[in-house]
Amino acid sequence: MTVLPLRERAKELFGAAVAAADPSRAVRHHLTSHPLPSSDSRGKVHLIAIGKAAIAMTKEALTHVNSDTLGQACAVTNYENATEIQGVDVFSAGHPVPDENGQKAAAHIIDILGASKPEDMILALISGGGSALAPAPTSPLTLEDKAQTNQVLLSNGYDISEMNLIRQALSDLKGGGLVRLANAQTIRALIISDVIGDNLSVIASGPTTPPLGSRQDAATLLQERGHWTLLPESVRRVLSTPRSSESGTSSAADNHLICSNQQSLEAVVSAGTDLPARVIDGQLQGDVSDAAEQIARTIKESDLQKPQCFVWGGETTVSLKGNGAGGRNQELALRVAENLSDLSGTWVFLSGGTDGRDGPTDAAGGLVDNQTLARLDTAGVSLKALLDNNDSYAALKASGDLLVTGATGTNVADVQIFVYAP
Repeated sequence: MTVLPLRERAKELFGAAVAAADPSRAVRHHLTSHPLPSSDSRGKVHLIAIGKAAIAMTKEALTHVNSDTLGQACAVTNYENATEIQGVDVFSAGHPVPDENGQKAAAHIIDILGASKPEDMILALISGGGSALAPAPTSPLTLEDKAQTNQVLLSNGYDISEMNLIRQALSDLKGGGLVRLANAQTIRALIISDVIGDNLSVIASGPTTPPLGSRQDAATLLQERGHWTLLPESVRRVLSTPRSSESGTSSAADNHLICSNQQSLEAVVSAGTDLPARVIDGQLQGDVSDAAEQIARTIKESDLQKPQCFVWGGETTVSLKGNGAGGRNQELALRVAENLSDLSGTWVFLSGGTDGRDGPTDAAGGLVDNQTLARLDTAGVSLKALLDNNDSYAALKASGDLLVTGATGTNVADVQIFVYAP
């Protein structure tokens, strides 16, 4: 069999994974079974959406809110996903590094929370990416302080839980800040998970949930990892000062997980019955080099006597050592290709972010096959040199293996798909 049909099949299966994470469908299902207050209720419903799926979630939620009941509405998302919505203040902001537009959006959200009344309801629509998209630096920190800290975390292999522990300690909105700042007594949060294990305190840094830990916990982590001195002095001062226990008047939020990576993996299996397909690991984490070796080992130890498909889900990390362009999915795909260089048969391996963007590039990830290394050799490209410089984007571009989908409007972490034919 030629490799082209397998490449197309892998892309179709990835499409099924993304479709299963449709934010509109998830919000519709929840609000149909758990309706919002009717028009005869005393208070207003204020809608606050934060994350890469904010636009789709907001549009669907608006169809479930009576016009007489709707209060203020605000949605903040990344630049690629932003579209205007009538009656909604839409903010487009930077991701993964926060910017001034995101800070303006966070300030507007805080204003809505402060203006809410006890009889009102806050409907919070939370999805991945919210950590960077709505930065609210706690005084006296500046946006630049937060951006520098974020860059340290992104460049040194911190996983999402570790990053968000630190982000929460430096923010007025994260780690339950949305709840603390609201005057409304009722807060309901619909949450789409982009983290492995679906810890609600990790997703978008948990604006409606208790924090992952204290400022001292964040400081200890940074000191143990050897990155404490890389932080701005102002950040170190804040992390050395315990946070006030003062809280707002609202009660704890009613949090609902409405969509996750697991559903996307199950969708791939359902769509891949012709192969057949099965999930190998739904919690793929750690450094991309280790993950690539783990994936390759599983494949080589399997019985490959007939066509089949293996599926993984999760979120790996990359420790930046060079100045190239790329992302965890692109690098993972290349390292898997490297590890499978001696595998017989026809195969393809796809690693992609369900949000359609991997790192600071226009690619969702990579789609490699048993001829990728040969194409790189023909192009005169040194894979080792590019990987050493974290330049996976250039390598995949040279081999014609970039996976480009455009922004998908959702985000439930990453999906990896291996398709094989003897």
